[in-house]
Amino acid sequence: MLALRLTKDLLKDMKVTPVEDINAALFLSWHVNIYNLNKRKHIVFVNDLTRLAIIIDGIRTGQIERLKEKFMITLREYLLREGVNESLINRYFANSEGVVISKTNNRSVLGTMKEVTWFIEDDFHDSIERMKWLNRMIHKPIDYKEPINYFKECLWNNNNYNII
Repeated sequence: MLALRLTKDLLKDMKVTPVEDINAALFLSWHVNIYNLNKRKHIVFVNDLTRLAIIIDGIRTGQIERLKEKFMITLREYLLREGVNESLINRYFANSEGVVISKTNNRSVLGTMKEVTWFIEDDFHDSIERMKWLNRMIHKPIDYKEPINYFKECLWNNNNYNII
């Protein structure tokens, strides 16, 4: 099951009540926050295990189902553009049937998310190109690896779906 761990601000904006005590695998868990770029609302997702960042826009207040749907579409498109085999992507989504909304629970991931939002620049013409740039920044919590390479490595290793 895929766990989206929303910050307090985003929970309030989406008008949703979180489910308590979710036991999701780290690889299937994402922290989610809201921020403004060019006077537009953007939502950033950071994977708990790999620190992969996905950014979406075009979500209005209270559109939680649209948020889930757009996240899945954007993640798939981004991974395909990064050259990830479609069968690996399908396996990831097969293991993440269903989406649960919960509260944030990891300060390290929140710190990475804050760092990601500091480095988001506006000179990209394509949001996929922005994500490619962001996911090539190294992070200490993942042993100075690039998030996209670590995510690909985890996709190859089936055992990561069971990491709690």
